[in-house]
Amino acid sequence: MIFLNLAIWLPILAGVVLLALGRDDNARAVRWMALVFALASFVVTIPLITGFDMTQAGMQFATDFTWIERFNAHYHVAVDGISVWFVLLTALITVIVVISAWEVITERVTQYMAAFLILSGVMIGVFAAVDGLLFYTFFEATLIPMYIIIGVWGGPRRIYASFKFFLYTLLGSLLMLVALVYLYIQSNSFDILTWHKLPLSMAAQTGLFFAFLAAFAVKVPMFPVHTWLPDVHVEAPTGGSAVLAAIMLKLGAYGFLRFSLPIAPDASHHWAWLIITLSLIAVVYIGLVAMVQTDMKKLVAYSSIAHMGFCTLGFFIFNSLGMQGAIVQMISHGFVSAAMFLCIGVLYDRVHSRDIAAYGGVTNTMPWFATFAVLFAMANCGLPGTAGFVGEWMVILATTGFNFWVAALSATALIFGAAYTLRMVKRVYFGPVTKGSVSRLQDINSREFFMLAVLAVAVLAMGLYPKPFTDVMQGSVDALLKHVAQSKLI
Repeated sequence: MIFLNLAIWLPILAGVVLLALGRDDNARAVRWMALVFALASFVVTIPLITGFDMTQAGMQFATDFTWIERFNAHYHVAVDGISVWFVLLTALITVIVVISAWEVITERVTQYMAAFLILSGVMIGVFAAVDGLLFYTFFEATLIPMYIIIGVWGGPRRIYASFKFFLYTLLGSLLMLVALVYLYIQSNSFDILTWHKLPLSMAAQTGLFFAFLAAFAVKVPMFPVHTWLPDVHVEAPTGGSAVLAAIMLKLGAYGFLRFSLPIAPDASHHWAWLIITLSLIAVVYIGLVAMVQTDMKKLVAYSSIAHMGFCTLGFFIFNSLGMQGAIVQMISHGFVSAAMFLCIGVLYDRVHSRDIAAYGGVTNTMPWFATFAVLFAMANCGLPGTAGFVGEWMVILATTGFNFWVAALSATALIFGAAYTLRMVKRVYFGPVTKGSVSRLQDINSREFFMLAVLAVAVLAMGLYPKPFTDVMQGSVDALLKHVAQSKLI
């Protein structure tokens, strides 16, 4: 249990220490301190996988003690086969983000590193919380460091983007707070596992379902509450975009698994058609929107919305293969989207432009970088053998047994994904060098090579051998689906 608590609190305390001791006049020492703390935070997550008991479907590595006695709120953290991989993913992406900012962030270095460390611990807290009030606290706390990251180190319209991000996600979460209070009144407990067993009327389940939907749909984000994401990605610094796409979008999808489906199973079945429809719109319509983008960051941002549509689709067909595929898609998207934004950041640091038209023939001047970038682009459009293929294929296969036409529409993501991704790859990386700025480019250094190589190994390993991921989540997914299949109506 100590390792899970360390995974949550070590980066948070490290961020506080940096703020207290770090000074920008000694930025080099601050960077090394941040890297050491980030690496230590990642190392303590490894025993959660190596010591995970795959024969148990329930919560493991639990810590439970009274937090606020008057409200029967507990500090209760644990992980199961669904959440454990996201703890590791969060810690790994934090290490990569710290490395990515090594030479790029030159002002307020201490605050930048501290914000990402604190954000890392808080996000892990979301995935580990088994108490509703604790979950809500961590869930809302993620807004503060990300708001600061966008507002301080973002682009020219950073204030607009940070306010839009904050208001969209905060307003959606207020309805979730109402739902949590209702569940507390009904059970006199904030224990999420107790809520899973709570019998509720259809009217109550429907109200809870839509309250949770308001919070989690914005976070994913689902159509039509997705409009904040492209603006935020364009203005956010590279590290902010990487964490936002790789981890923060997953908080919303994870909420469906922990709250909507098990607490309101009958309403989830009844309104599944709505989620499936919105998911298909995200896959098809947003994929078409991505095809006309001229800004690389906007293109990848819209691509993220389309890929996350697979996750919500896989959840609501109530099929083990589909749900496992959706979770695999969440993990793989974490690797691929982070890598895509980091690659855009590498180019932006050199040319100071995100426009596709500003490039051409990059592979001629940056062959090592182009190798990584094209690999990640292929994973983004679902090339077999890469992480991007596995989850999408599992969801499409599961959806085929659910409804052929739904499967056919979802499969168009592979076509649209290839169209907009290959278009960008062709215009940015291949062809002759026609821009002077491209002819002067220097290939990636050892720091950039390392961070991209780590993600490349993850993308290929998961694409070629996804069995460890599915084996860990199998028991928890089957237990969740068995629970959702049982009516809780009173």
